[in-house]
Amino acid sequence: MSEPLYLAPRLESRPAALLDSPAFLHPLVAALGSPLNLLLPDQIADNVRAFREVYARHRLTGRICYAHKANRSSALVRRLAATGPGTGIDVASLGELQHALAGGLTPDRIVATGPKDPDFLWLAARTGVTVAVDSPGELTALAALVERFRLPRVPILPRLSEFASTGTRVLTRRSRFGTPATEADALLDLVEKHRDAVEFTGVSYHLDTMAPTEKAAALDGCLRVLDESRRRGLRPRAVDIGGGFGTDYLADGAQWERYTTELTRALLGRRAPLTWEGHGYGLRGENGTLRGALGVYPGHRPVAGPRYLDELLAQTAPSLGRPLATLLLENLYDLHTEPGRALTDQCGITLARVLEVRVTAAGERLVRLAANARDIGLEDHGLLVDPVLVPAGATAREPGGDSPVGVYLLGNLCLESDLISRRLVFLPREPRAGDLLAFANTAGYFMDFTADHALHQPVARKVAVYRDGDAGPWHWCLDEEYWPHLTAGDDE
Repeated sequence: MSEPLYLAPRLESRPAALLDSPAFLHPLVAALGSPLNLLLPDQIADNVRAFREVYARHRLTGRICYAHKANRSSALVRRLAATGPGTGIDVASLGELQHALAGGLTPDRIVATGPKDPDFLWLAARTGVTVAVDSPGELTALAALVERFRLPRVPILPRLSEFASTGTRVLTRRSRFGTPATEADALLDLVEKHRDAVEFTGVSYHLDTMAPTEKAAALDGCLRVLDESRRRGLRPRAVDIGGGFGTDYLADGAQWERYTTELTRALLGRRAPLTWEGHGYGLRGENGTLRGALGVYPGHRPVAGPRYLDELLAQTAPSLGRPLATLLLENLYDLHTEPGRALTDQCGITLARVLEVRVTAAGERLVRLAANARDIGLEDHGLLVDPVLVPAGATAREPGGDSPVGVYLLGNLCLESDLISRRLVFLPREPRAGDLLAFANTAGYFMDFTADHALHQPVARKVAVYRDGDAGPWHWCLDEEYWPHLTAGDDE
């Protein structure tokens, strides 16, 4: 076999220590089944602290809101609730709002986002959470509910989109969410019309992009809309810039560069295949020429999460001409953010038991797992990263000896399409039935976003995992039975 093409996951100390505890992991899977989702609730508190350090560096105040859609876990929500008033949660459905309230988040720490049906809008208004109104029609419906039920004024952060920067060529991409910035004046007219029902606290945006120039243009545009709102006598106090700060999933950027290079060579027929049936992740070879575009998440992002926010705030506003953080500070605006992946970074691991290893007539090694592609949604979201092999029994202590091997990972559904990995995954040795494969960093969108009961297969159970100090024994409980008094310190 040619030299293996690893895509090793980036592991911080807490998940790395957990994966180095096979005597703890194997009995868990034996008792609770495969696949099994592990949550590390204390990690989300560490991630909050990292974002708070960025705020402090720029002398800004505001709320760091966890984008709840990234994971359905109760443990993460409850641990977040214990981190103090500077944190909150972004909920995008009635169920998420109910879950957040039940998990200990007070209404002043909750923002309701996305398109809202009447039930969602009613509970948001009744409890007094901040509403990121998605359209003029939604604003009108919210005001009608407030007036009909004689509710207190509801705080709102209208969502804007499609920004264009004055004097520059930067244009943010089209979105089906929010009100186009060119229609902001009409939106402010509507806010003034309903000022007895809603309290205008600022504006928001959320761009489906990692491009810092687009995000800077959007924040610049929001600041100009807030200037206009103040001229009208409104009293804005915040800008919500959403999320999209990214996550660095891979330990080694050189591995990523090497893999993508070799993938293109394989698609052009210049080396042995690296994918199932020539799958190209958006690329294809035609008569010796590479066509298409690589449609995967760039797994190695050295500037991601808090560091991305830090660099964004240091950027100069395209039309206002000064650093974005300076403009926020001078206008006394709070900065609200809504990280999803970035707040769940290193917070979760999915374990899957190896059921069978077989070799095809063509020499391909197929590893069937007690899990399916909906349980482990890495490739559905375009992320290419290797699992960690956690051997069973005495093999956990064997000092190597076996050769690296390339395998395809198959799911347990009776579907040809149920491939957990369409690429050849390289492992340090051939797995055996009973071994575990641990998929690291799955808490953000890869754990339960697409999970279902197809073919009456059970969905993965979730457990919260924690330990006493940095070197104490590991403990666990079912996700729904975790409460912060088990782990939260006195410094929250």
